[in-house]
Amino acid sequence: MPADVEVFSGPGCVHCEAAKLLLNEHGVGFVERSVAEQEHLAELQRRLPRATSIPQVFVDGEHIGSDDDLRIRASDGRAPFGV
Repeated sequence: MPADVEVFSGPGCVHCEAAKLLLNEHGVGFVERSVAEQEHLAELQRRLPRATSIPQVFVDGEHIGSDDDLRIRASDGRAPFGV
């Protein structure tokens, strides 16, 4: 079953674009939540009150981190890139 992936991102964010590109290159579907929209910003602040940067990536509801953390998971073959 494919993982449920959410990417909290923002306009003009190079690291956000890198995370989305990596997911797309691996054929992993995701939901983008732009923090430029107040409701998504509020949701991110509720889920990660100490977050100070974007992107923030969640896989199956679990926070995994930034684009760097996503890249590590891709190289290790962990969700959402493998089993």
